[in-house]
Amino acid sequence: MLMETLNTGHWADVNAEKILREKGDKPLYTCASGITPSGTVHIGNFREIISTELVVRALRDRGKKVRFIYSWDDYDVFRKVPKNMPNPELLTQYLRQPITLVPDTLGRAENYARGNEKDLEALLPLVGVEPEFLYQAERYSQGYYAEGIRHALVHKEEIRKTLDAYRTEPLEADWWPVSVFCEKCHRDNTAIEGWDGDWGLSYSCPDCGNRETLDLRKASGAKLPWRIDWPMRWVKEGVDFEPAGKDHHSEGGSFDTARLTVEVFGGQAPVTFQYDFISIKGRGGKISSSSGEVIGLDDVLEVYTPELTRFLFAGTRPNAEFAISFDLDVLKLYEDYDKCERIYYGVQDANEKEKAKQSRIYELSQRSRPEAEMPYQVTIRHLSTLLQTYDGDIDRTLAALEGVKPAQLKRLRERAECAWRWVTQFAPEDFKFQLKAEGSPANALSVSESAAVRGLLKVIETELEHIDEKALNDRVYAVAAEAGLDTKEFFKVMYQALVGKDQGPRLASFLKIIGKPKLLAVLKNYQG
Repeated sequence: MLMETLNTGHWADVNAEKILREKGDKPLYTCASGITPSGTVHIGNFREIISTELVVRALRDRGKKVRFIYSWDDYDVFRKVPKNMPNPELLTQYLRQPITLVPDTLGRAENYARGNEKDLEALLPLVGVEPEFLYQAERYSQGYYAEGIRHALVHKEEIRKTLDAYRTEPLEADWWPVSVFCEKCHRDNTAIEGWDGDWGLSYSCPDCGNRETLDLRKASGAKLPWRIDWPMRWVKEGVDFEPAGKDHHSEGGSFDTARLTVEVFGGQAPVTFQYDFISIKGRGGKISSSSGEVIGLDDVLEVYTPELTRFLFAGTRPNAEFAISFDLDVLKLYEDYDKCERIYYGVQDANEKEKAKQSRIYELSQRSRPEAEMPYQVTIRHLSTLLQTYDGDIDRTLAALEGVKPAQLKRLRERAECAWRWVTQFAPEDFKFQLKAEGSPANALSVSESAAVRGLLKVIETELEHIDEKALNDRVYAVAAEAGLDTKEFFKVMYQALVGKDQGPRLASFLKIIGKPKLLAVLKNYQG
């Protein structure tokens, strides 16, 4: 157990202590999260999942038994056809029906909701998140919440008061604390006609003309509205902790009403906190599940390793808005993670307070427990240079790194894959390059430029393999000076000769990476 790091003030530990303080000693604590799979589950939704999981870990690190549930609210209404779905005309006919009845025109699963669920369920284990999934359509259809629905009907007027407490206008006189999907046409445009005081609920459907009385214990169509359903489930599942977004935590929002309504069901609200929104930098697209214009966890994992992805959230307080970057900030974020890692393993000095803070962030950033030996570190900048030099060949790139142990290869390969996707898909154009082919025609040069290139070729041929990067950098400056050429102009000449651009990676480092044989082959037409 990581007891030495549990009093660092990390937000996950603070909330774990709050749960223990407010809920008391229990044999089992339940932490909950969930969403309606009405579209692609975006990275903003993932913030709730990972925030819950980090608190779950903090509780387990204290030796507590924890149940981590994730509810798919897939008995919700299909309100809008997302832009990213094929055959929108077909989907339009399913509006106002449960999303589990909507076909998945992407061909992923038996229905639209399940397709979105499967996408996320496949990704979460990659980042060390493995909750127990609850499917609300299944639970409602099996009568799991029949008692809860009946309880809401019995206490209709009490619930009305809790909802009216935050309304500017009171609920209508004919309001009911339950809605019904028509058994015939499956739409929710129904009207409750009456309740027999027991299990019989009568309704009519204006869309298809159907009228009937349901037995709440057997019928699948009855459902509690969100503001009643949420607190009912807190009691049913014994939820001790559940965070929520700014919309739910706004004054008079669903959490405020649920906090009152849960008492009608004989329970108390869970411990909670508000998490803020996430913005995206360096990649287009507004986060919106229903529109289909989203950045999902899979998009983030294109550029960030699982540990880096967790680090973004573990290292940021949930109530702080932040941006996930796909631009040059990627380099800095990897550097921040690597510094955190070095502090954890004692490779980089830090004061006691900073070491405790960074160590806890690092522990929570790992998919499981931190490895006994520090992973091999190489910057994304350097990896990007190597990968572009080797035309994206990851095996050759990893072989060029010195001192890599077999046990370190898996994580290193993951980082290299992310670096290659970043540099090819998201990096600024001036960061990208492609080494010229062997024997490429020489560029037209002045007398001094030619002299400088020949001087550097001599250094490459006789000294490159025997001197370090600093000494090579000194030789580059000396060669330019001997030829009477401005150093900046000489750099430009060399970058044009090597990659056809005016700038590129740090020249001395780049020359060492390319190596003597390749350099002489590419620059052989400058040797005359």
